[in-house]
Formats: sequence, structure tokens, C-alpha cells
Amino acid sequence: MKNILLLEDLPEIRAWLQKLVLQVFPGADISESARVHDALALVSAVKFDLALVDLGLPDGSGVDVVTRLRDIQPDAQSVVVTIHDDDEHLFPALQAGAFGYILKEQPRELITEQLQRIAQGEPPLSPAIARRVMAHFSAKGRPQATSLPNVSLTDRESEVLLRVAKGYTLPEIGVQLGLSRHTIADYVKQIYRKLNVSSRAEAALEAQRLGLFR
Repeated sequence: MKNILLLEDLPEIRAWLQKLVLQVFPGADISESARVHDALALVSAVKFDLALVDLGLPDGSGVDVVTRLRDIQPDAQSVVVTIHDDDEHLFPALQAGAFGYILKEQPRELITEQLQRIAQGEPPLSPAIARRVMAHFSAKGRPQATSLPNVSLTDRESEVLLRVAKGYTLPEIGVQLGLSRHTIADYVKQIYRKLNVSSRAEAALEAQRLGLFR
């Protein structure tokens, strides 16, 4: 894997992923992007061996990048790296041509191991994702989510939002939920986007409106 595309809009997570990728593929040439538009331009200009793609970007979905790579660079392997473990994100990504699907909330060592499998031709799938794929084709099950007026948050997103509204810092929330600060930051980004808010105060009001306080 010599040329690698890294699509992630949060600088801290992008830097974390870059270090991890260079550990697995030393000497690789990494092209970074924080927007779908910029990533699509790179795909048209650079031949990639591997693309690590986040799904929730400010200007669209990373699935569009996976699709473009499949269409014009069929030898490139796209691997989704995300916080989303639900069917609504998983299966469109796989149908678009994603070779793997990795959850950010996993330990670094496990993500490293999954990326190493790429060189052996094995699809890197988080264990939870592999189980979901098997369950889908055996029982056509759907994940449960917390349905609320005008918005739908997953159970995990509701847990994070409640703690944000109570004033906990991202590291504190990470400790409470057993997740990294980077993963919590990604959840907060998705929650703010869903609720169309931009501050902790607005998030607190939305949490109260949505009945998260017990």
C-alpha cells in the first residue's frame, strides 16, 4: 500500500489515523482530505491503493467517495472508518464497494490488526460489524434506535448527548462510556449535525426537549 487516501474532517482523529496507518504501512504516501469534494478531486488525480473513509462529512457522505473509487479505480480498496455501526450506514457503504468497515471506538491494537489483514487480502471488519452482516442475511434484523420527535438518535448518541448536556467534558464522557476522547468527539459532531445545534447550551436544551433527562 504505497498511496493512501485519508478522508476525515476532525484534525485530531485524522492525525491519529495517519500515525496508525504509517505504523501498518511504513513509508506510505498519504493524501489527506477533510471534505468529500476535495477527496473526489484527489481520486480523479491520484491513483490510490487504499482509501480510509469517514462517512459523516460536512459536505456529504463518504459513500460517494467509495462509489467513485469503485467506478474509476477498481483496484483501490476502500475501508470505512467510522463510529456508525447501524444498518443505515453499513450496508450502503458495502453496496457502494467498501472492502472493509472498521469502528473507531475499538482499541488501537485491534484496528492495527485489522488493517494488517489488508495485505493478506482479508476484508478488515470490526467483530461487531461482522456479526451484524451475518445477522442481516440470516434474519434481516434491524438495529434499535431511540426514536424521538423530529430526530432519531441511536442509544449511544443519546448517552453521549445526555452527558454533554450535564456539562461533562469529552475525556470525562469517554471514561464513563469506556471510549476514547476521539470517538466521543466524533459522536458529538454527529449529534450536533442531527440536532442542528452548534453549542453545548443548545444541545442541553435539545436534550431536555427530547426527554433525555430522567
